[in-house]
Amino acid sequence: MISRTHVHCTVNGDEVDFLADDATSLLDALRDELGLTGAKEGCATGDCGACSILVDGAVNCACLMFAAEAEGHEITTVEGIADGDHLHPLQQVFLEEAALQCGICTPGVLVSAKALLDHNPNPTEAEIRYALAGNLCRCTGYDKIIHAVQEAAVQLNGASK
Repeated sequence: MISRTHVHCTVNGDEVDFLADDATSLLDALRDELGLTGAKEGCATGDCGACSILVDGAVNCACLMFAAEAEGHEITTVEGIADGDHLHPLQQVFLEEAALQCGICTPGVLVSAKALLDHNPNPTEAEIRYALAGNLCRCTGYDKIIHAVQEAAVQLNGASK
């Protein structure tokens, strides 16, 4: 017999309720129950970072969390980074700097970079690389990604190039 759990949490600033099978991952619930398809399933083992989300401001792999574990927590996905129709500076710079290609890793990289910049508004290159170490990219390499995060940090700090 499959048991279903009622989950109440905040996702991207909105209170949500959904039912999830006890074995359902948070990634599957976000995608299937809430229609938030930004986080991707790359490996289902927490090794690639494609499903990275923020749980109470900390980076987590949504594929490794049960949906029921979201109860009472604040979840932020890549869809929640933008302010309505206005892209977050990270998202805008990623577009401008061509720091993405296929898009599988991009949502997780953006979420991880946002977490870094929220806690460290002026990171060094080494700190950026460390913060993004759990996000694997098979298309772009990492130089454009690192540069984009550096540029977003500059913009968020109100300075110009």
